[in-house]
Amino acid sequence: MRLDVAGRGLALLGWLLRPASRPWQAVSLAVVLGICVSTSLRHNWGSDNAFVVKAADTLLAGGSPYEDKRFLYLPSAVLMAVPEALLPTGVLRWVLPVVLSGLLAFGWWCAMRLFSVPTRSRFAVLGFAAFAIAYKPYVNLVLIGNWTAISAAALPCALLLAHRARWVAAGVVIGLAIAAKPMLVPVALLFLLARQWRGLAAAVLVPVGLSLAGALLMPSPTLFFTKTLPFLLKGQDSYALPWDASPIAVLPRLGVPEPAAVLAAGVLALAGLWAVWRRWSRPGGDEEMRLAETACMVMLAAFLVSRPSFDHYLLVVLPLLFASAVRAGSAPCSPWFWVAVVPQLVGMPWNWFLGGERRAFKDCFTLCVLAVTLMVGCTRPGRGNLVSVRTAGSVRAEEPVDAGSRPAF
Repeated sequence: MRLDVAGRGLALLGWLLRPASRPWQAVSLAVVLGICVSTSLRHNWGSDNAFVVKAADTLLAGGSPYEDKRFLYLPSAVLMAVPEALLPTGVLRWVLPVVLSGLLAFGWWCAMRLFSVPTRSRFAVLGFAAFAIAYKPYVNLVLIGNWTAISAAALPCALLLAHRARWVAAGVVIGLAIAAKPMLVPVALLFLLARQWRGLAAAVLVPVGLSLAGALLMPSPTLFFTKTLPFLLKGQDSYALPWDASPIAVLPRLGVPEPAAVLAAGVLALAGLWAVWRRWSRPGGDEEMRLAETACMVMLAAFLVSRPSFDHYLLVVLPLLFASAVRAGSAPCSPWFWVAVVPQLVGMPWNWFLGGERRAFKDCFTLCVLAVTLMVGCTRPGRGNLVSVRTAGSVRAEEPVDAGSRPAF
């Protein structure tokens, strides 16, 4: 029976790795463009992006973007938002969803390349379309226009460059993403573990340099430290609370004392960092898995304690985790991975009961289960990996081997 199940699994994997026909490619493109069009027609499109555009408008008018307490990005982000501020609203309405979808598609493509999955395969083409139409946070991200899409594109791209020993270029990519939105700051730990000091310097100096340039162009840049940063460290206010999926925010809503909630989230995050160290200290075997799992675990540990932590944050790690499904022992091979992801699928019955202000309960469940699932995988010794000879559009010979020892933020 086990051999039969394994044989069917390999047959399905072989089918997924064969090239997708042109009609299927057209269907996948139509799905993504359909999401773009539908979000452009919604009255609340770009609600998060509006904070960034407003900041750029304020800068162009000679004011300080940090007068608005809900603009929570670095000064460099204001410079990056100027082109958006110069576009007419009617044009931006149609361009923004396409750009965000393009960024998410680029991140997916980089994740496929990292794991040597043929980019024209059914897995790559149909997988992205299914992800876009079924995973509700994807649609939410495109609708609100949040700049999380930049981080979702940057992390797989940086890991692909790192895998090719181009750590400085990877640092530049991470630095540019941080300059737009400081979400990928925890990835600096990956450069420390790899002892890639020049790459780390690039990741630090790029956002610092751009932020200094932005600060010199705006009045009262110190408001970032005196007004914005304290507001952010407090987890913002009641405006963000209904959508904050951090255990620190969700557990008190369920009756848990706030100190206990902070302790629980902190313990989980520290366990995640321990798992990062364990995973990185097992070199050899599948280096792509090592890079991806370490980076994803770092980000999930950060999401557990960050305030706020929204549902679309997981789009930064999920393309990498889904792409790793072609390797034995990866997170998608665990049923707990799907226990975490399934509640987020469009059309699930509980979406009617956990929508609106109660949606964060479901998002917190997904975050915690996904983090623990990856944590267990990272600390499991002697996992098997698939060593494959990869050729586009063909089934590969596989052999298991042992591995070595709602605001704009």
